[in-house]
Amino acid sequence: MEPELIKLPKFLDRRGNLSFIEEESHLPFKVRRVYWIYDVPGGEKRGGHAFKETHEMIVALSGSFDLLLHDGQKEYHYSLNRSYYGVLVPKMMWRTLENFSTNSLALIIASTDYSQEDYLYDFEAFKLQMAQ
Repeated sequence: MEPELIKLPKFLDRRGNLSFIEEESHLPFKVRRVYWIYDVPGGEKRGGHAFKETHEMIVALSGSFDLLLHDGQKEYHYSLNRSYYGVLVPKMMWRTLENFSTNSLALIIASTDYSQEDYLYDFEAFKLQMAQ
């Protein structure tokens, strides 16, 4: 399964714009957890892991950042800077978020509850597992 850039609904209004995400329309999974990353100091990276079972959608609600994904063989790069685009990230995809702009806000919608056992932190071990 490959990652997928999803264009979310966008309603323009002089009072402010509105976008949304719905489980069965935009997400191929049930929402079990929602978290966000913010106040990332300049030059810092987030992620640096893969999930064994968790699928996610990642959206830049504010500001911008780069999302780098790797499936063990191929790398994918997304520059997220619009709140009406999200990237569906399948399980077993190495992810790194970097180049955060000032006041950026990354929203992550996940298919599983938090579990430390779901994380893979060693990239070389991840690549070996994906090669099997």
